[in-house]
Amino acid sequence: MGCFYSKKSKRKSAEKENLAPTTTTVETTGNAVPLGNNTDEAPKQYSWDIREKVDPKDYMLTGLKDVTVGRLPGKLNGQQFVIQECENCNIYVLDHSATITIDDCVNCRIVLGPVKGSVFFRDCKDIKCVVACQQFRTRDCKKMDVFLCCATQPIIESSTGMKFGCFQYYYPDLAFHFKDAGLSIFNNNWSNIHDFTPVSGETNWSLLPEDSKVLDLVPAPDPESDFKSVRISADAARSIVPLTKGGRRKDSEESCLFVFFAGEYTTANARKLIDEATSKGFVLIQTKEVSMKPEDAKRVFQNSADDLVEWITKGPVTALELNGDGVVEACKNIANEVFSGAKLFVSDNKNTSTRDVDSFFNFADMQMGL
Repeated sequence: MGCFYSKKSKRKSAEKENLAPTTTTVETTGNAVPLGNNTDEAPKQYSWDIREKVDPKDYMLTGLKDVTVGRLPGKLNGQQFVIQECENCNIYVLDHSATITIDDCVNCRIVLGPVKGSVFFRDCKDIKCVVACQQFRTRDCKKMDVFLCCATQPIIESSTGMKFGCFQYYYPDLAFHFKDAGLSIFNNNWSNIHDFTPVSGETNWSLLPEDSKVLDLVPAPDPESDFKSVRISADAARSIVPLTKGGRRKDSEESCLFVFFAGEYTTANARKLIDEATSKGFVLIQTKEVSMKPEDAKRVFQNSADDLVEWITKGPVTALELNGDGVVEACKNIANEVFSGAKLFVSDNKNTSTRDVDSFFNFADMQMGL
C-alpha cells in the first residue's frame, strides 16, 4: 500500500537558496586575459538557474463552491494533486498524476485522469466520480458513485453507500496518460472491492446498475468552461478501458478464454476481438495483462504449453474472458477469420473452457497479489 499524507497536513516547501557569484582577483602578466572577463564565452548556466519554478497552488484545489474547475492535459505531468473542502463543484483533472487525495468534499462531480499511485478519498459525501488509478481507497466517506479502473483491489474503510461501476471515458490524450501513468487498460479490478470495516447484516457497497451511464451522474463540462476544447466522450463504445461485466452474475454457464501474445498489434487485436464478439451478443467478463514465465505455461495452458513457451518470453500476454451460449465456437471462428496471422490461445471446447478461464485468471490474480 502506498504512502498517504495525513489528513489536513500542511505542506512545507523550501526554496533552494540562490548563491550570489563571488569575485576572485587574479594577477595577470603580459597579454593574459583575467579569468571571468572573456567576453567570447557565454555565462555558465546551472540547473537551479533554469529549473522551472513550481507553485504548490498549481497542484491543489481548495475551498471552492459552485464552480467548474480542474486541470487541462499537460498541466500536471505526473505531479501530486490535492482536492479539499470543495462543495457542489464539477472537477475535471484531465492529466496523469502521481497521487491524488480528496478531503472533505461534498456534492461534487469529479473526473480524474490516470493516477500512477493512489487515489484516496477521506471524509467525503455525495460524490460521483470517474477514476483510473493503481490503488483506490476511501475512509469515512458516504454515498459515492464511482466509475472505476483500478489495477489493484479497491479498498473502502468506515464508508457506507458506496456504489461501483466499470470505467467508461474518453478524451484524445487519455491513452497516452494511461501509458505515462504505467497503467494497463486491461487490468481493471473495479468490482473486486475489499471492505476493511464490514458490519454484520449490513452492506456498505454494491455495484451500480449495469445500464448506468456516466453522463447521467458526472456531466460533461459546460461548453462555456475552460474544458470546452477537450473532446470528451463517455460512450462505452469509445471508452479507453474495455467495459467488463466484472463480478456481476454471468448470463451463461459457457465462457471462453482468448489470449493474445505480445506483439505490435496486441492492443488493437484485443479491441477488435471485443468488437467482433460483442456484436454477436457475447459479453466481456474480465481482462488481464500479465507477464508469464515458461514454467507457468504448463500449469495454465496444459496440453498447448509446448507451442506457447517461445511466445510467452516475448512480453506480457493479454487475456479476455467472453461469455454466452456458443461463445467457444464463435471465438474459434473469429480467430480463424480475423486473426489468422496472430499467435493466439483459444479454448478448444466448452467442456474444458471453464477450466481454461479459471486456470489463467487464478494465475493472473496471484501474480498481481489479488
